[in-house]
Amino acid sequence: MCDSGIERSIARHFAALRINATQFAACFRQWSAAVATLLPDEIIAVDGKTLRRSHNRGNGLAALHLVGAWATANRVVLGQVTTEAKSKEITAIPRLLEWLQLKGCIVTIAAMGCQTKIAEQITSITG
Repeated sequence: MCDSGIERSIARHFAALRINATQFAACFRQWSAAVATLLPDEIIAVDGKTLRRSHNRGNGLAALHLVGAWATANRVVLGQVTTEAKSKEITAIPRLLEWLQLKGCIVTIAAMGCQTKIAEQITSITG
């Protein structure tokens, strides 16, 4: 589901090229996992960011907010998910973590993500 002007624009281009955006996202996650060989004790930073000037006030669209996972040693984004607003990071983080292979990694997260369920999910994934 597209919830921002940027995503709608990308979806429009994908439709013109007959590319399924959901399938593309899944393939992109697989590709990024394949090229990002995680090092032992790799530090993965999970954080939310609001993209500047991504809003469209004329159409009533707020700025695009993403939660991403960054592999610090490899200097690569492992995955990102969009959120409705900054306060929705708590629901986006578990979705992002489901996609990632983080066994043996150290995961850092901002205070907003320090929820019991999220901590349990990270512990079960990282081993």
